[in-house]
Amino acid sequence: MIVRRLAQRIRQQDWVAIGIELIVVVLGVFIGLQASNWNEERGTSAKAQVFTERLKADLLAEAWGYEMQIGYHSDVLSNAEKAADALDGLTPLPEEALLVAAYRATQYNSNTRRRATYDELTSTGEMGLIRDEALRVLAMDVYTSTMFDIMDDEGINSPYRKAFRTTLPYRIQRALASACGDKTVAVGDYDGIKNSLDYRCSTGLAADVIAENVAALRANRDLVGLLRLRIADVETSLFNLATYYKDIRESLARLAKEAAAR
Repeated sequence: MIVRRLAQRIRQQDWVAIGIELIVVVLGVFIGLQASNWNEERGTSAKAQVFTERLKADLLAEAWGYEMQIGYHSDVLSNAEKAADALDGLTPLPEEALLVAAYRATQYNSNTRRRATYDELTSTGEMGLIRDEALRVLAMDVYTSTMFDIMDDEGINSPYRKAFRTTLPYRIQRALASACGDKTVAVGDYDGIKNSLDYRCSTGLAADVIAENVAALRANRDLVGLLRLRIADVETSLFNLATYYKDIRESLARLAKEAAAR
């Protein structure tokens, strides 16, 4: 229709009308493009907001997991030191307490990562949707760090853990795990972190059974040396979490504090 009118105006040499028609065409194209850009921007902004909230939620879980790792492994370290001092004859412990401490020194807690949003953003090349630069940098620092992977590897492959678990009968280990093992702590429960492993417990084992198994631990000449190595490894991990990666921890803590204040 517009092309037909323009052709007619040109034949009539109605230049004013031609100019008006061209202006109408240009304005129509401009408005159409602008509306398309506005719609696209609204869609991008909505998508960015969804991903930003998802990433924050993931990082809040990471903030709690960070503190859980520190609290839990502090319990492991405390028990490892008590067991080592008792086996070295430095600080006497009742035999049941020694058996429990030696068991708890074998434990490790695998930090379940909440990284689905970050992985989706990076795999699709859409990390730029996170317009908060501080949040974006924090996510990259958290999810590219290998600190928790190293802790998991050291925990599950600890020579002390293997030595302890090959020394005692599986029934004794089951009793220890049932009565004195890890407490289940819900994600986000900061109060539950305290003493998630180092709490009072009773094994329910007879005194002679306890004595027999403590004697087995003492008879394993490699055990104390491996326990010292376990102490050193856990201390290094705790130092890294609390000091070397201090900026990450503080940034996560700020994010958690801001979320709690809402």
